[in-house]
Amino acid sequence: CLGLLLRRSSRARLYATLTTGLDAALDEATYPVISGLDRYGPRSAAQLAEDIGLDRSVVSRHATRLTSAGLIERLPDPADRRAVLLALTGPGQRAVAQMRERLAAALDGYLASWPAGDAERFAASLRRFIDEGPF
Repeated sequence: CLGLLLRRSSRARLYATLTTGLDAALDEATYPVISGLDRYGPRSAAQLAEDIGLDRSVVSRHATRLTSAGLIERLPDPADRRAVLLALTGPGQRAVAQMRERLAAALDGYLASWPAGDAERFAASLRRFIDEGPF
């Protein structure tokens, strides 16, 4: 069960659904990069790669696509003048907000068919698993 949730193809299908029609640069491949920047804030490609579990070269390649589309930008790192940080732009923040709204709507739609209380118990159990589990 958990293996199905963690499977790359399951995530790719979800990411494709969330990104469809927003911007040509947004797809199942670039979703983790833009979502990670929203979650963690400005990061170097190496830091972001570690945070989201992708290779640095993959993050850099996707960042180039997202930068060309105006969704992220490269900024000088104030802590290291030789380094560059990736950061969301205004349009990137709006795109992420749209994807989060789509995700919330999809989950709400699915959970609406559950018996009363089941969704709340599931959310509480999932929170406990995340807080106390192997992650």
